[in-house]
Amino acid sequence: MADTTMTTAVSEAAPPRNVLRRVLKRKTVAVGLLVLAVFVLLAVLAPWIAPYSPSKLSIVNRLKPPGDIYWFGTDEFGRDVFSRTIYAGRLSLLVGASVVVLSAVIGVTLGLLAGFFQKLDTPIARLIDAMMAFPDILLAIALVAALGPSLTTVIIALSVVYAPRLARIVRASTLVIRELPYVEAARALGISTFHIMTRHVLRNLMSPILVQATFLFASAMLAEAGLSFLGLGVSPEIPTWGTMIAAGRQYIGQADWMTYFPGFAIILSVLSLQMVGDGLRDMLDPRLRKDL
Repeated sequence: MADTTMTTAVSEAAPPRNVLRRVLKRKTVAVGLLVLAVFVLLAVLAPWIAPYSPSKLSIVNRLKPPGDIYWFGTDEFGRDVFSRTIYAGRLSLLVGASVVVLSAVIGVTLGLLAGFFQKLDTPIARLIDAMMAFPDILLAIALVAALGPSLTTVIIALSVVYAPRLARIVRASTLVIRELPYVEAARALGISTFHIMTRHVLRNLMSPILVQATFLFASAMLAEAGLSFLGLGVSPEIPTWGTMIAAGRQYIGQADWMTYFPGFAIILSVLSLQMVGDGLRDMLDPRLRKDL
């Protein structure tokens, strides 16, 4: 029995040492990680990489095309589009990460409570269904409009919007896990409910939670750009990809670069997150891991 336990422990401990090697076997995942790492580095090092201040006005240089001085050109106020694109990435990554953390706290808590306690299942499940009945962007717009546009409001609104997705996944998995023999054995041994939920149930839910978190990250970045495009995001003085595209649409045909570069940034960042999410799913799912 001891040998079996030791063998199992070794086999479970081995994969983390080879996680990167296994994931990088898929070229799409490697490319996704590389692109995502570039965006993170650009965001972190923006004050040192950006050649100009993102808010510096230069009317003399307005609507300059991309060149040696202004790599991505300038906007209608002469501001450097490259510098603004980098600083806008900082905000998008901040919003995406904050939304993932907050929605995970809300969604995982609701899903665990609904799946583990039968008395709470019906009311929480109905609440989840009611929130998911509304389109994500419409519910986010309503919450931001009610609370007032700001960075904090956007994070809270998007967290409330995306929390039901995680809650539904966690609830469905918890309903299955709570009936498994090892959970019943833990109950028979008198282990506390909180210990069972955190050590036996939650630990077995990390795979779907991590995969869903990458998709929520991408969705939150897209939603933030959409809200900013509609004027419901952060203050207009703060550069975001959504506000840059909204400003550039007035100059389509005259200064296409104003919309192209922030648009490409959104596409590449979201696509890289989707690639990483697919890789995590294949790596963490035992049925798919052997195909890596």
